[in-house]
Amino acid sequence: MKKKRINKRFIIVICLIMLSYFIVTAISIYSYSEYDNLTKADVVIVLGAAVWGEEPSPVFKARIDHGIWLYKNGYVSKIIFTGGQGKEQETAESIVAKKYAEKNMIPSKDILIETKSKITEQNISYAKQIVQDNGLDSSIIVSDPLHMKRAMLMAEDYGLEAYSSPTPTSRYKTWKSKGKFLLREVYYYIGYKIYRIIN
Repeated sequence: MKKKRINKRFIIVICLIMLSYFIVTAISIYSYSEYDNLTKADVVIVLGAAVWGEEPSPVFKARIDHGIWLYKNGYVSKIIFTGGQGKEQETAESIVAKKYAEKNMIPSKDILIETKSKITEQNISYAKQIVQDNGLDSSIIVSDPLHMKRAMLMAEDYGLEAYSSPTPTSRYKTWKSKGKFLLREVYYYIGYKIYRIIN
């Protein structure tokens, strides 16, 4: 009986520790989402998101628009669009982004793309290769606010000199949509940290 009580208490303690870590991580991700390290750099890396046919989804459009704003306001001289061809997508995300940027008066010579990535880590790794191949150094990473902490951790792991600049506008505006996004990010962030330890 005494052993059962000890085991029950041990399980409760472990659950409380896990819950506390989850809550602390969520607070950390939310707090980081409000941080914009706006500074000059060589290039802006716009992380991919879904496209609808030949048009960027509202989420991706907000990211592209912010990248364009950084370019037009002199913070960077190049733009890297990331994102491959997802399921049921006819065109790679980065190609759609490039066409959209060109329509918004961004010179083709200043746009670089990769068309292979499927997930955030691949966005970062392929972008790092483009940075190296083009003799660039510092970069600004653009994504949705709640996505930034995980993206910046990956950028650090890949040795990128990167600065955070989340989109000032986001489709995730209501507490319900933000809550779903935050829960997903906590899950993926913790998963990535476990992955780093294992590997």
